[in-house]
Amino acid sequence: MQIMAESTEIKMENNGTVYDENQIQVLEGLEAVRKRPGMYIGTTSEQGLHHLVYEIVDNSIDEAMAGACDTITVELLQDGSVSIQDNGRGVPGAIHHKMGIPTLEVVFTILHAGGKFGGEGYKISGGLHGVGASVVNALSEWMEVRNCNEGKAYTERFVRGKVDRAFACEGDCGNEHGLYVRFMPDAQIFETVKFNFDVLLKRMREQAFLNAGVRIVLRDLRGDEEDHKEEDLCYEGGLKSFVEYLNGSKEKVHDDVIYVRGNKGDMTAEIAIQYNTDLHQNIQSFANNMSTVDGGTHVDGFKNALRTSMNNYAKKMGILKGDDSLKGDDTLEGICAVISVKLPDAQFESQTKAKLGNSEVRTFVNSIVREKLEEYMEENPAVTKIILEKALLASRAREAAQKAREQTRKSVLDKGSTLPGKLADCHEKDRDLTEIYLVEGDSAGGSAKDGRDSRYQAILPLRGKVLNVEKVRLDKVYGNASLVPIIQALGCGIGEEFDINKLRYGKVIIMADADVDGSHIRILILTFFFRHMRQLIDDGHVYLAQPPLYKVFKGKQERYAFSDEERDEKLAELGANAEAERYKGLGEMNPEQLWETT
Repeated sequence: MQIMAESTEIKMENNGTVYDENQIQVLEGLEAVRKRPGMYIGTTSEQGLHHLVYEIVDNSIDEAMAGACDTITVELLQDGSVSIQDNGRGVPGAIHHKMGIPTLEVVFTILHAGGKFGGEGYKISGGLHGVGASVVNALSEWMEVRNCNEGKAYTERFVRGKVDRAFACEGDCGNEHGLYVRFMPDAQIFETVKFNFDVLLKRMREQAFLNAGVRIVLRDLRGDEEDHKEEDLCYEGGLKSFVEYLNGSKEKVHDDVIYVRGNKGDMTAEIAIQYNTDLHQNIQSFANNMSTVDGGTHVDGFKNALRTSMNNYAKKMGILKGDDSLKGDDTLEGICAVISVKLPDAQFESQTKAKLGNSEVRTFVNSIVREKLEEYMEENPAVTKIILEKALLASRAREAAQKAREQTRKSVLDKGSTLPGKLADCHEKDRDLTEIYLVEGDSAGGSAKDGRDSRYQAILPLRGKVLNVEKVRLDKVYGNASLVPIIQALGCGIGEEFDINKLRYGKVIIMADADVDGSHIRILILTFFFRHMRQLIDDGHVYLAQPPLYKVFKGKQERYAFSDEERDEKLAELGANAEAERYKGLGEMNPEQLWETT
């Protein structure tokens, strides 16, 4: 006993807290989900909110893949709740043989319970963790379920994951069959509980494309009747229709969508491809209808097969000789592709299913694509030639970009500095405390330099026309008088050489005029960051300085307005004798005006 007392005393001395058996908590039922929702849905932001809908819809999609469902209806309702209904088989209505409670209750209240762990319930399924329905229930203020299975209707209601109205059989349901789920997301859990119709529409459209012939109806019944929306989604063309939709009005390199399909055992792969004249790739990938935004083994297999097939064909036809070969990025420039694989026991990195990890899928997809694509190339030499010419042009541009990059480095080293001459740097060395302002024009740059706090604010005036990088390859970027100084000042490189750890400033602030020209410049710089320094945006380093167009004043009262409409509102707000003064461009402002208004 004396030893135990001494041990406890030592623990108290370490940090003033006690750590013993009483601090070990056991979370029962769905408490763990409410305690750590991010572990199950990724985030409690708007993204996590919509994930709740996806989980229930995915269960209906599993019914469709099993051949038991062809219509799914999603409705956003007046009170803020959402309902999902399918015409599948419903959940078995009997008492669960092991748990001793209704099977419906098992599905919605117990983690890792479902029909996807073995047997013949679902051979192919997106949800293999068995947590979808129960997690949605746990994170809802309330949930109501109506289940029609084998001619009988069953209902149950839950509040924050716990039974509120017991499971009950409501009687016969005639020919009706399927599951109806309605829930209200819990405002105690989520940052917002307002669903975004467009976000849901994107996901529902994807599911309709991926499951040819399945009808998905999305309705927004919130607000006044004239504000209601409905989208009826059904695509018999499947993945080919998906690629045609994604390519939209873009200029296509070839008219037909290349379609590849193959299977091995219970695994199936479908790929649709069409090239356009863009410089960027758009590859959408899915595994068991789950959007794998981070790719995975199916995408790796596809890219490897595409590169190998194009190189083999080019060498066979004498287009490439010796050691010349196309790199992966060369064959992907301008591609629009959808990759969909379906397989038993899909292994995802997390419950949000962002990346597929099954190693056997890489080999399977690689083999299918190489076989079918090489067959297509032999049968369609004209289309293949056009695609190869685009890839060869991308290869030459890549080599030119490498030379331009080396030349830019050499030029910088020759001048003895890695920073552009017009940069007025700051003194602070802690990156998190520093800001760099990318200022439109030398005049505005001069005013900004005079008005800044040089301890932590750096100023880089931009001269010349900012390049629209959507329309040019990388070699042109290194020759642009406005973009090269930005690359040099930020210090983190671009493209494949980008390294966020080398970024010199915590905030990158674009400062342009409030007029249409200024807006255009902001868009061009943002496009450059998006295409060549994407992580700057993703990590929250990019900001906009927002100068107003007008100062509205009456006596000592002052208001700022950012548009003509806002100017009129401020004038009306201040009443009679109020006046409005239009600000000049940034370059014509004195330092006090410039910093006051931005």
